[in-house]
Amino acid sequence: MSSLIEIQDESEFTSHLNSLPPSTLSILYFHAPWAAPCTQMRAVLSALASQYPATTPPSTSFISINAEELPDISEDYDVTAVPFVVLLRNGQILESISGSEATRVRDAVERHAGSAPKSSSSTNTIPPPLSAVPRESGPATATQAPLGANGDPALTPEQSKEALFERLAQLVKAAPVMLFMKGSPSAPQCGFSRQIVGILRERSVKYGFFNILADEDVRQGLKEFAEWPTFPQLWVNGDLVGGLDILKEELNADPDFLREYSVNKAPTAA
Repeated sequence: MSSLIEIQDESEFTSHLNSLPPSTLSILYFHAPWAAPCTQMRAVLSALASQYPATTPPSTSFISINAEELPDISEDYDVTAVPFVVLLRNGQILESISGSEATRVRDAVERHAGSAPKSSSSTNTIPPPLSAVPRESGPATATQAPLGANGDPALTPEQSKEALFERLAQLVKAAPVMLFMKGSPSAPQCGFSRQIVGILRERSVKYGFFNILADEDVRQGLKEFAEWPTFPQLWVNGDLVGGLDILKEELNADPDFLREYSVNKAPTAA
């Protein structure tokens, strides 16, 4: 049976793809340790892989990639959220699936690779999809389990939006300076996020951050809440500053714009 192969670095990824014949269907699974739905998707893909026999040459190849540790690969395949699955053959992207919908992933694999051989347990190997609704309370961390996963009554769309906006109102004030970015300061997952982190670091600004790739509710909801459609977003004292270009404009107009939030509050040299 086939298995889900974990890729350790870019050279291993390139080498593995180059070793496959053009007819092989590659299933790329992008994940991150802080995203709870990735645990579900790993189970889905491991189960799917086990249903396809290991052949020579391989007809399918299931590949697992840490989106945070290998951001260049993620950018190559336009990974904007995790879990994220890309179906690839002969260097061409056939289909991309964002989210933890097991049925969509299974259908896509079977559509491009053919149905897996029948087995007595095949109908029970794919776990059900995770349910997720906006968190209503508690610490706003990427690893916190979403409410509603244990059978709580589902919220109406209006209640969900209200609860999400209440959470966002708290999140943007979680620290005097809050950065909503793709990835983390140690591993930004887009160039704009990387540049803002560099600006804050150069000025020794103490700030909080939220990885929007860890929470799709925050990622989508903050666009409407802030009336600002792109990321990264920098917030100061609960007010939106904007993205990289706006931050640069603010600093050009006032080099001491962030000085009071710096661990080194000496005035900027003229």
